[in-house]
Amino acid sequence: MCRQHSDDAGSTPSSSGGLARAGSSQEPFPWDAGVFDAHCHPTDTMASIAGIPTMRARGLTVMSTRSQDQDLVSDVASQQGIQGSDLALPPSASTTDRIVPSFGWHPWFSHQLYDDFSAHPTYDGTPSGKIAHYDKILTPSPSSKDASFSQGLPDPRPLSKFLKETRIRLEKYPLALVGEIGIDKAFRLPQSWTVAHESQRDEGLTPGGREGRTLSPHRVQLPHQAAILQAQLRLAGEMGRAVSVHGVQAHGVVFDTISACWKGHEKEVISKRQQRLIAEGAEDFSSSSEDEDGDEVGSSNARAQPKSQKKSKPSGPKPYPPRICLHSFSGTVEVLKQYTHPSIPARIFFSFSILVNWGAGGGEKTEEAIRAAPDDRILVESDLHTAGESMDRYLEEVCRKICEIKGWGLREGVERLGRNWREFVFG
Repeated sequence: MCRQHSDDAGSTPSSSGGLARAGSSQEPFPWDAGVFDAHCHPTDTMASIAGIPTMRARGLTVMSTRSQDQDLVSDVASQQGIQGSDLALPPSASTTDRIVPSFGWHPWFSHQLYDDFSAHPTYDGTPSGKIAHYDKILTPSPSSKDASFSQGLPDPRPLSKFLKETRIRLEKYPLALVGEIGIDKAFRLPQSWTVAHESQRDEGLTPGGREGRTLSPHRVQLPHQAAILQAQLRLAGEMGRAVSVHGVQAHGVVFDTISACWKGHEKEVISKRQQRLIAEGAEDFSSSSEDEDGDEVGSSNARAQPKSQKKSKPSGPKPYPPRICLHSFSGTVEVLKQYTHPSIPARIFFSFSILVNWGAGGGEKTEEAIRAAPDDRILVESDLHTAGESMDRYLEEVCRKICEIKGWGLREGVERLGRNWREFVFG
């Protein structure tokens, strides 16, 4: 999720990219090839929705994050939702299928849910229980700093109710994703609303965000965030939907939480040497204790197959999502390699945005990750909270950057990124 409603979130891309300017030597951008935003938040600024039909991007994957925007995303999808994988190119002002909705609960708002599946729920529905809930899941506990802080927060909602509502929305929109979900170690809750804040609210912004409020010292404890994330991952797996995952300063916890869902469903990894022995009809794989160079498990020569290959199991719902996008991926190459190991049964994609990946000063690490990422697992995104020309500009700039880093021709790269988006969304 972008720096929600921050002063610079709507600024234009840097001069290093963006739309070709008069007199510029940049190659014309191939919008006709189809550009797809893997992660954005235009319902944060509902007035911008009217600009979607005039955008040059072909498709937007629109996230929901909290109670105030679930229905907004659904309403926009009912008017401009993509209905299938056969997408006409290039788009025009009359193109009505523009967005894929995504329904989820962002970690910035995870404190507003309580896990009623737990043997010991943190909330009992009483005023004192509300205080106790926030004391248990926030650090430092509000009561130790300001007893009135928790009183200004919403009454916690049961996780089971949110999951039921999300299931209904996913059933209504067969192509919908689950997202934005995840874990954020750095985020702090904003201070409670005051009369002064209320009087200065921008009525054009969807309620629920920070909107200029100063930050409190309180963070949501990681075990609580992980429980909310894992519940949504399992729902996505059950319904066979892709997910969009947010991870900030918590790459290890995010990986552990996601990988716990597919535990016991990993693919068996067979080295190139073992493949050759199988082809030759060999029955004893242990005849040699030494693997040849490049045959180690996890190498590019290794091949994965389901552990259940010899005795196939009926296909059906899985406890993990089939496709996962790590949005505005900020991890190192080592973290990326964890997700591309051939034993992982889900397809993992990595999306990149100008706002987060280059705007926060992490460009060098981002470019290393892009070079290391498989060509068919890279996506682009704006992570912007307003639709229209600005969103197009960010998408163009990130496409140009990735094509340059990967050594792709511009049209070739844009077409490849479009295919990747289709694979992520449609499977």
